[in-house]
Amino acid sequence: MGEGERKIVDTRGKFTQVVKNGRELSDAEWTGGRILLSNKRLILASGNGKRTIPLDTVSSLDGRTDVNQLVAKVSGYVSLQLSTDDVILVSADDPESFERMLYRALLDRAVVLARHPAVEGGVVTDAEWEKARIKIEKGVVALAIADGSFVEIDLDDIGSMSAKERTVKDEERRVLEVEHSEEETSVQTYISGTVRRCSILETLLREGESRSEIGVDLTERQNEVLMALYSGVSPFEIPDFLGMDVDDVEEVFDRLIELDVIEEIRTRREVALNARGRNIASEAMNDQ
Repeated sequence: MGEGERKIVDTRGKFTQVVKNGRELSDAEWTGGRILLSNKRLILASGNGKRTIPLDTVSSLDGRTDVNQLVAKVSGYVSLQLSTDDVILVSADDPESFERMLYRALLDRAVVLARHPAVEGGVVTDAEWEKARIKIEKGVVALAIADGSFVEIDLDDIGSMSAKERTVKDEERRVLEVEHSEEETSVQTYISGTVRRCSILETLLREGESRSEIGVDLTERQNEVLMALYSGVSPFEIPDFLGMDVDDVEEVFDRLIELDVIEEIRTRREVALNARGRNIASEAMNDQ
């Protein structure tokens, strides 16, 4: 390896090319071999030869590309969209670990602009855009911001994620708006960068968002409890705040824990909303 290059992953798996110059290849087949990932390139080697993919040619990692049944049978693969309009699928022996390391190789130490918290407790703040450096950890996107602050976005804690065009430092730029929690308060962090960095980071953040999809029908009382928690009411103050019996509140808490909407912090019923719960509470409040 050349100067400044370091090996990140050396494993085995299978890979295939499913799009060439923008055209789908319906006869794509998996090829087994060695997968070598460094901080600068991805090498796919088999008995048929070796393909080297410079990481700076990876424009995005997004979605499945099941061009035929043979490809579709493999569940754990990562899809690399290249700047050449090619799409390469890679399925490592440990797909989750490989995907995490690939995101790390593509995004670690990349510089972006961040505004944090852009929204706190539902209120827009006057936070300014600052330079920030990305760090990818297991299940976490971390931002070291130039003002000395450090933001951790837990992928399991992302309530919502949207991508919009906004004016950033007098320029129209792609902005990722991520809702998550910070010390039990709902906040939004805005992130902007190059088109390529935003595209790759968006895919990673949307993976987290998908884990907290709502899909839950709640009673009116359960929604009232959620909205109270979302508004900052202490779990211990819920009975007086809503005029409910303590036993009834405990019963609601039990049901919401079963539905994975709140998390029990410790016994005697101290609870906190998780990402799914924040989504439901926010939607319920918007319906009022």
